[in-house]
Amino acid sequence: MAMSKKLMSILLAGILFSCTSKHELGQLKISENGRYLATENGDPFFWLGDTGWLLFNKLDRDEAEVYLEDRRKKGFNVIQAMVLHTVPSVNVYGDSSISNKDIARPLVTAGSDPDVAEEYDYWDHIDYIIDKAADKGLYMALVPVWGSPVKDGKVSPEQAKVYARFLAERWKDKRNIIWLNGGDIKGSDSIAVWQEIGKTIKSIDPNHLMTYHPRGRTASSDWFHDASWLDFNMVQSGHRRYDQDTSAKEDKHYGEDNWRFMEADWKRTPVKPTIDGEPSYEGIPQGLHDVKEPRWTADDVRRYGYWSVFAGAFGYTYGQNSVMQMHAATDTSTAYGSKELWTEALQAPGASQMKYLKDLMLSRGHYFDRVPDQSIIAEAGDKYDNLLATRTEDYAFVYTYNGREIPVNMGKIKGDKVEASWFNPRNGETKVIGKFENKGVQRFKPGGQQQDGNDWVLILDSI
Repeated sequence: MAMSKKLMSILLAGILFSCTSKHELGQLKISENGRYLATENGDPFFWLGDTGWLLFNKLDRDEAEVYLEDRRKKGFNVIQAMVLHTVPSVNVYGDSSISNKDIARPLVTAGSDPDVAEEYDYWDHIDYIIDKAADKGLYMALVPVWGSPVKDGKVSPEQAKVYARFLAERWKDKRNIIWLNGGDIKGSDSIAVWQEIGKTIKSIDPNHLMTYHPRGRTASSDWFHDASWLDFNMVQSGHRRYDQDTSAKEDKHYGEDNWRFMEADWKRTPVKPTIDGEPSYEGIPQGLHDVKEPRWTADDVRRYGYWSVFAGAFGYTYGQNSVMQMHAATDTSTAYGSKELWTEALQAPGASQMKYLKDLMLSRGHYFDRVPDQSIIAEAGDKYDNLLATRTEDYAFVYTYNGREIPVNMGKIKGDKVEASWFNPRNGETKVIGKFENKGVQRFKPGGQQQDGNDWVLILDSI
């Protein structure tokens, strides 16, 4: 098949394209202790997600290949995407998702050849991308329908049941499916629809994991922690600064402290894993809606990642403003002040730095024994001075966002002595400091001035 003009232009813009061998993806499961995810054979699975929300709607097949390959190379292993952003949804080829604006009537072309561009339909296109992602070792976390059209009354519980059955039957045998019920909406809003989608999909497809993607500054556990279809919790810590968090009383006033969501979910029973599935995006305005506000940077997305994971999350989802909406030169409008094309925004610095978090968390043994432990911190801090700590019996990690001195209560891991190292979240490099007595209070000062973005991880390994 001849290379499209779109793909040629992307390659000329400097986006690397390469073929990859197929990956054998196994079924994901919850770890035995209920805290983390594991592969089919029991190995640790650290979720490193990217929000490619409009992947199915706005990218053609060549462009999807470029996007997925870039994320694979950068260490991502989960892509979060909407099946239906609107009701109905139409893809880049002009193919509609449903008939008569009825979500219970998916528009499937009988006898179409999914490999022939003139014949494949909306659903064939999604199938193609799901399979392409699987070949690259990527799981697809699918939102059946975004919250906005449901809130607008375009989906009834009866329609949702029929639609959910269609999705489950179509994709239950795919290797790389994760279900994200909801879609940026409170569970209490149209709760009957979300319950119906969750129960219906799980009754047909019990083997794939499912969660709920909630509204900003809320968590799936606020409504569905005890639901039989919810395997793990997800929060959307949101895009607001500390001073912008003026939400209603029933919402949490955590500001940028996304680690507080993890702390709350960690204490819930029954025990379920938890993750921040939408923190502030790189390149998006602080507070989201006012494009004149400063933009969140790579420093911020690193902070959200290390804070949430050290507080007990089983992984982390990154987002970039232009990439999440696949902003293209042909767009007549843009959301949240996005000016970069998605092809350029793929190279945002934060995206390349996320793999260092995953690599660090997978670098030590006893992965499933890790717990958050703030008792390691001898002197607590507030906001950007805050330190987050996590450990097993064999090692401890402590994260500082601004390079402040780290006072440590020693003796929290085994051994008479420990080896201390500095890990740099900006480049993934580790430098050994030396050996220290594992008792009393030891103070560790990273290099550089104390300033926001001079972030470090103190590593203590038992000797």
